[in-house]
Amino acid sequence: MKDINIVLVNYLMIDSVVSAVSSLIKDAESCPFSIQISVADNSGNRDGIKESLAQNFPTIKYIDSGGNVGFGKGNNIGFKATEARYYFAINPDTIIPENSRVIERIVRYMDEHREIGAIGPKLINHDGTLQYTCFRFDLPSLLIKPLKQLNFDKKHRWAKRHVDKLEMKDFDHNETRPVDWVLAAAIVVRGEAAEQVGWFDEGYFMYMEDCDWCRVFWDNGWPVYYVQDIIIRHGHARDSAKVPGIFRALFANRLARVHLVSWLKYLWKWRGKHKYYAKLS
Repeated sequence: MKDINIVLVNYLMIDSVVSAVSSLIKDAESCPFSIQISVADNSGNRDGIKESLAQNFPTIKYIDSGGNVGFGKGNNIGFKATEARYYFAINPDTIIPENSRVIERIVRYMDEHREIGAIGPKLINHDGTLQYTCFRFDLPSLLIKPLKQLNFDKKHRWAKRHVDKLEMKDFDHNETRPVDWVLAAAIVVRGEAAEQVGWFDEGYFMYMEDCDWCRVFWDNGWPVYYVQDIIIRHGHARDSAKVPGIFRALFANRLARVHLVSWLKYLWKWRGKHKYYAKLS
């Protein structure tokens, strides 16, 4: 059993995957814990990722997902390929800052806080500015969440008010604290907790699986934390928001439609069971 299994899901993102893996390997060089870095390939090796990894990073485990099975299922396949005490899903468009010992510090934090089920590190843009990656289970804000993906929060004050509450913009993000849910661009879960509650719900092709999973952790007594002093750089491309306007986006942007479907699935799954877990103001 490894101490931590780090999983990236690839879908025609070979350059990003290679950059992310390179930064992970460099970060792992001085780490005292046993590490497996895994790439679950949803692209059927159409971009040559399998050969590239074998040539440049022979310790990386390449896993063919069997097609474009979605974000959650791709990660689940990667998780299950190597048993570990902790599982770390991280997006290909991320970079571990040099000399930050991110992997080591993740394992030590989880070892020292055995009551915690999952954590999300602080994510920053490449220019060093903060990304808002911890959220509330705020029902009014969740109800208008698809409008955020269409940039309504940049156009309408009423939408911005709800989005700001959803994204917890009213608290100091230099504070480590329990939160309702964290973005799956970088999420670490305890193996013991995952065995109890299950993996990502594969009913979501992409989007909302992180919100859903964190609700399941909280519902089973495993708190979720935002850890502000473990920092990762993240590209954060909102592809589902690239086409303006609701109807134009739904017709022209497949990811906007995927996001809407996931949102509807989430609301239906948790209907009548809305609650707050982290007891945030």
